[in-house]
Amino acid sequence: MYERRFLALPLTRRAALGAGLAGAAAVLLAGCAPTPRYISPTAAAVGSAETARNSTGRVVTTSLRAQATTLDLAGTQVPTWSFGSIPAPIIRANVGDTIEATLINGLPEETTIHWHGLALRNDMDGVPGITQNPVAASDEFTYRFIAPDAGTYWFHPHVGTQLDRGLYGALIIDDPNEPLAYDEEWVVVFDDWLDGVTATPPEVLEDLRGGMAPMPGMEGHVMRMGNMLMGTNSDLLGGDSGDVFYPHYLINGRPPADPETYTARPGTRVRLRMINAGSDTAFRVALGGHRMTITHSDGFPVEPVEVDGVLLAMGERYDVLVTLGDGVFPLVAEAEGKGERAFALVRTGTGGAPDSTVVLPELRRNIGVGAALRAVESVALPRKTPDREIAVKLTGSMEKFNWAFDGVPFDPAQVERSTRGIRSGERVRLLFENTTTMWHPIHLHGHTYQLLDGGPRKDTSIVLPGETLAVDFDANNPGQWLFHCHNIYHAEGGMDGLISYEA
Repeated sequence: MYERRFLALPLTRRAALGAGLAGAAAVLLAGCAPTPRYISPTAAAVGSAETARNSTGRVVTTSLRAQATTLDLAGTQVPTWSFGSIPAPIIRANVGDTIEATLINGLPEETTIHWHGLALRNDMDGVPGITQNPVAASDEFTYRFIAPDAGTYWFHPHVGTQLDRGLYGALIIDDPNEPLAYDEEWVVVFDDWLDGVTATPPEVLEDLRGGMAPMPGMEGHVMRMGNMLMGTNSDLLGGDSGDVFYPHYLINGRPPADPETYTARPGTRVRLRMINAGSDTAFRVALGGHRMTITHSDGFPVEPVEVDGVLLAMGERYDVLVTLGDGVFPLVAEAEGKGERAFALVRTGTGGAPDSTVVLPELRRNIGVGAALRAVESVALPRKTPDREIAVKLTGSMEKFNWAFDGVPFDPAQVERSTRGIRSGERVRLLFENTTTMWHPIHLHGHTYQLLDGGPRKDTSIVLPGETLAVDFDANNPGQWLFHCHNIYHAEGGMDGLISYEA
């Protein structure tokens, strides 16, 4: 996916030999090469932007081996792919540290790693054919970049439907001067799961490409049709909430029949770092018997808001604070509109564990969503009139499975058709108008934008049917950056675009 011609990209080990043989020819042709229209990921401006970042000089090294494995689903072993465990071991660093992560590809096909949410250097963003050559089977590639901002982030492939397997993990960037007071933290990753059970992700995509005819009157009556779901409905998402059937919903790789248990003492103040690694499912999350205080969205601090639960779109992250009571409590992540759930336990005392089907009144009370939050003053963008405004229409339908921006599905062979140009130093306003009848979680690479009127700083936001999301960002990270729907099947269907800095 995203193969692009005539672009100089960071080389894998095997590609280096071929590049050396082609070097002489490249020198002969350089004199007649046209001036590039956009700053490439290998341009000097990308390296200069990295050099300008505050650096501690400390290097955090890690290796991630992508490989075939099995996942234990409450005693049933299913084949899948992972980075050794599901989720992968957490990667931690401090702001300003250099992360040096070597991807070793033990898969039967090419892959990459995208560092979701980080405003990192462009050539380390992990988008094949745009920012790097894909890493071939049995090859390896080392990502090296400075971690610019504290927060909760994550990593996953950006090749085909690989995200809908087990290839993901949390990336936590700590602030040594963290102002938030808490005793412990718990990283919680939600996922929808089908790989090795009902189908493989490529098989699901092939089914979806055939389209799904609407069935009037089915709303709220969920029915499985092979790998697809009919009748999903959510008031928070404005209608159809998802179209893929998943037999399992997981918290930290475990199903409700074998739940993860977090153990602490009563009165412990816990920071929950929540990540939605799902591919077609939003999760409505609550902890039974507790309220939670939202402190961060997509890594950046917000004005604290006390809620009963939160809604996480695919790709979104929320940090919340909870002061634990005495007992055994259910953490429930409802698969929004699908009638199923993920489930875990929090134990601070004795007593029996609640059943995974327990009814939580918190799930029907005050649910926090990103659009209602406000950025704290320290991270709010300075007030400024936009220098450039880019309007993007979200188009398509499940009936034809023709997802796109502005009616133009992303075509790797014609990238220019999907590219919007900007200039370094500009304040850019993006207007995402959803003309479809389904919600979309839109993710922008390489930048954090701010919702208008003091809204939160984010990189992934829900765009409801019939509504327009307006966000601003500062063009201070040169290169070529993907933006796309983080429903992996919509992205593979063509809902992708590029924002490229003009040379």
